[in-house]
Amino acid sequence: MEKSAVVESKRKVSLLVRYFAKMKGQSTNPLQVNVKEALLALTGGFLTIFILLYLTKVTAAEWLMAPFGASCVLVFAAWNAPLSQPRNVIGGHFISALVGLVVYYLFGNEPWTLALAVGIAIAAMMVTKTTHPPAGANPIIVILGAYSWSYLFTPVLLGSVVIVGMALLINNLRSNRSYPVFWK
Repeated sequence: MEKSAVVESKRKVSLLVRYFAKMKGQSTNPLQVNVKEALLALTGGFLTIFILLYLTKVTAAEWLMAPFGASCVLVFAAWNAPLSQPRNVIGGHFISALVGLVVYYLFGNEPWTLALAVGIAIAAMMVTKTTHPPAGANPIIVILGAYSWSYLFTPVLLGSVVIVGMALLINNLRSNRSYPVFWK
């Protein structure tokens, strides 16, 4: 093997080693255990999901969808994070469900449409500053469920408003919390 090929081979190995070395992490887990915070999050998540289930039972509409459980984790356990703010919860769910519906009605339910809708939803949330990770599941739910346009309002819009309303009530019970951190 000539010298330049050996050098090139070592360079490639070095790049691979550096690439995989980044995956070991740089520090320890910053999350701390706080029993009072955990109890408040338990209360918020329980009451919010219970209210959504109750509204489903007493009305003709569906008020609950799976991503709302993950939204509760964010608004009650990571209440001060940018992705947990009202704009992100409501806007993220609405935009991603809208993207799912548009893609579904334009192209149908195909593997590539599911992937496309999730990708577009992520980009749309990013450019509108409404990124909310649980909402990334909405296009999948909308397309696989073959939902109608009414799904955009119930459960998506009204359900996310209930989550934010409960987050406002529950999070501000603690003196060390001020929710939301921002609206815009």
